[in-house]
Amino acid sequence: MDQTFVDNAKAILEKDTSTVPDFWQNKYKKEASRNWDLFYKRNTTNFFKDRHWTDREFEELRPGHVFSEQKPVLLEIGCGVGNFVWPILDRNPDVYVYACDFSERAVGFVQANENYNEERCKAFVCDITKDRLADTIPPHSVDIISAIFVFSALPPEKQAAAVLNILEVLKPGGRVLFRDYGLYDLAQLRFKTGHKLEDNLYVRQDGTLSYYFSTERLRELFVEHGGLSELANDYMVKKLVNVKKNLDSERIFVQAKAPIAGTSLDGSAPMDTE
Repeated sequence: MDQTFVDNAKAILEKDTSTVPDFWQNKYKKEASRNWDLFYKRNTTNFFKDRHWTDREFEELRPGHVFSEQKPVLLEIGCGVGNFVWPILDRNPDVYVYACDFSERAVGFVQANENYNEERCKAFVCDITKDRLADTIPPHSVDIISAIFVFSALPPEKQAAAVLNILEVLKPGGRVLFRDYGLYDLAQLRFKTGHKLEDNLYVRQDGTLSYYFSTERLRELFVEHGGLSELANDYMVKKLVNVKKNLDSERIFVQAKAPIAGTSLDGSAPMDTE
């Protein structure tokens, strides 16, 4: 990111010195799944577009990129109504997908979709900050875990527990694919006073949370805490230009992918993923 842009963004954020009172902070964090349930009640399956771009960003999701000798297995956490699931299943006839979300309503939409078939996909309700994934998915059986715009919905103090939870089902040599909102993103800079819970954590008008990641925070979570070997971890900057208003702005995301480092969780050497 351009240093002038970073300096200006910091100046904007430093002006907002107030935070939401503790009572409301605790309420928003406690009712996270409920607020997303209400979001999907209002918007059903119409809010997000299908994510046809994911295999352009992550080569691991392209047809023919096989991680295991058998049918590759993918877990999507925070699946919403299936906007990631359906394109992946359509383009990869051999992949099996587990899909989970802490919104019961969202999972219901996935299960009710005409393309849902448990021979190729299993959708289930799970709060990855407290519900053990290994109770539904065999331990160390997943080739790829996708975390696309999901960790930003979690309070920072619960993110480390979520990392350890997903790693329990990741196969030796498996890989985590991550994309989420980045520090100084346009959406962060647009928050008005009264929405900040703590540094980089905000609450939207509908009660859902939004956390903005630095690459250092990702490294802390997945490499230092989770024990993964960092493969890629960087900011993705998308410049938006409004010619009519003569305004430039930037959407900023963080994108990372990482395999398990050293030996596997059961003591054996990880498979070659390159």
